[in-house]
Amino acid sequence: MSQKKMLAIDLGASSGRGIIGGFDGKKFTLNEIHRFSNDPVTTPTGFYWDTLRLLFEIKTAILKSNQEGGIDTIGIDTWGVDYGFLDKTGALISNPFHYRDTRTMDIENYVFNNFATWDEIYDTTGIQSMNFNTLYQLAADRRDRPWLLEHADKMLNTPDLLGYFLTGEKLSEYTIVSTGALLNAYTRTYADELLQKCGIPRDIFCDIAKPGTILGTLLPGEETGNSAAKVIKVASHDTASAVMAVPAENEDFLYISSGTWSLLGIESKTPIINDLSKKYQLTNEGGVDGTIRVMKNIMGLWLEQESRRQWAREGTKYSFDELSSMAKESKPFQCFINPDDIRFSTAGNMPKRIREYCKETGQYVPETVGEIVRCIFESLALKYRWTAEKMEEVSGRKYSFINIVGGGTKEEMLSQFAADASHRMVVAGPVEATCIGNIAMQSIASGDVKDLWEARAIVRDSFDVKEYKPNTETAAAWDDAYGKFCALLEN
Repeated sequence: MSQKKMLAIDLGASSGRGIIGGFDGKKFTLNEIHRFSNDPVTTPTGFYWDTLRLLFEIKTAILKSNQEGGIDTIGIDTWGVDYGFLDKTGALISNPFHYRDTRTMDIENYVFNNFATWDEIYDTTGIQSMNFNTLYQLAADRRDRPWLLEHADKMLNTPDLLGYFLTGEKLSEYTIVSTGALLNAYTRTYADELLQKCGIPRDIFCDIAKPGTILGTLLPGEETGNSAAKVIKVASHDTASAVMAVPAENEDFLYISSGTWSLLGIESKTPIINDLSKKYQLTNEGGVDGTIRVMKNIMGLWLEQESRRQWAREGTKYSFDELSSMAKESKPFQCFINPDDIRFSTAGNMPKRIREYCKETGQYVPETVGEIVRCIFESLALKYRWTAEKMEEVSGRKYSFINIVGGGTKEEMLSQFAADASHRMVVAGPVEATCIGNIAMQSIASGDVKDLWEARAIVRDSFDVKEYKPNTETAAAWDDAYGKFCALLEN
């Protein structure tokens, strides 16, 4: 077959990259051609994404792709929930807020008390309540900056906004819109009644496209070398792309998309919205081929990343390998945190917050760098076990292993802890799951790959994985730690 060349643009919370993917009829290949930092900016009025800088870097990746022989298609995936407003001329009204901006710290109760109850929102959208959900961010705009909504003609989530800048076409992709509590989980269309109750104008939203839709052709311009590549609406929420690349052989699997966040869940043909899923704050987001990703957002390696930034601010820069080595040398099971405590959600002095949490809960207070990192890793592994058990409870199914994909698989200590804590086999990899899923969807859109399950079979043949077996010698110690951890969650 004539091998097409595809460019995957993958934007994470701290960095982005352009990767050229190929498919020879049997295997996917990846070739990174551009990597860049993603540097949010704090101003007196808030914490913002530097969106136009990201557009510049995307165009640089396209230009480099041309120098590598050109590309046929482009797909963009990013984090969820965030968005930008366009005015009637199509211009960006203001820099998009970062989901960690503090303007939404109190927004949930404001919405519940003035517009719609938590039960109404969850029963309609199936999305766990997190203060940065798009619905809540829009409510904060309505409360604090009403002129934004008054002057907005359209609203687009981050990957859709960048796609518009490249093609001039405004279209919303299903998986990214599904992250923000804007959709009816059952009809998979905008939750009009809920939006009306919250005072959000319905006409700012664009039509929804399924993954695999062709958005349009790149606008001509020297910044992109006048490339005529087509932009594809891939599964543009990065987790949706990552889950697409899980090398599973059947439908009964647990996954963790591991990176800044740890997103643990299952695939379902229908939403799971009931009293238990609401109690456990499980979320229902859109996937590929009509699937629903029933999962929980867990504060992931953000805890280590932000701690590392703090230590750098204090004058000592550690590599992630050095942090893992110090954690390994530290005494196990001294203290735990609830990774999802709201105090850990914003940027700042993470080691100090962890110490304060441990002190407040009557535990050993970690002092050394290694103790802090060990506390983070053990707590994440225990939260994985808790969430896996809740997934089994709400789905009525049993899962004997966990697939971990994404950059977090490089933290081998955490993967082993996940196996030990959950008493399940962990299959880790591929590392570049998000880019692989991006490329796989472009291949499906081009007609070279049939569907999701054929794509997963190709992933299994194309990339290596590593298995971690539970350590039976430490099983009792992990069970004891789990009891203490669950007690923390109940307080």
